[in-house]
Amino acid sequence: MKIDPLEEGALIINSTGIGTVTRKMVRERATELAVINGHSAQDVSKSDWEQAKRELTGEPDADPKEAILESAPESERWDPLPGAAGHIVPVTSIDGEDDDGRSMSERLVAEGVQEAEHDQMLQAAKKQRLEDVS
Repeated sequence: MKIDPLEEGALIINSTGIGTVTRKMVRERATELAVINGHSAQDVSKSDWEQAKRELTGEPDADPKEAILESAPESERWDPLPGAAGHIVPVTSIDGEDDDGRSMSERLVAEGVQEAEHDQMLQAAKKQRLEDVS
């Protein structure tokens, strides 16, 4: 499938219109990609060339099979049992009440308050001991 570069490809590079993609432009882009990937400008790999060509011409990144899958609506991409309607599972609350009727959130807050009170009392006792020694 041939893609029209005017519809899908890069239109500008560094704020300059590119017009028709030339081999020189692909080579320059591949060199830039090689440098970005940590190679020297002379060590342009085949994958750098391919990526540069894809970026400039608008060719898809994925293979044709993957492109077809990506074009399908999200709801149709994976269906373990085609045609199965499924069913709604009842939601159970993880915030159950204890014997006193308190929710998990209330218990956590109470525990935090108790711990803060304990810490304040401990600090006050240490401070008092230092004052008594002095």
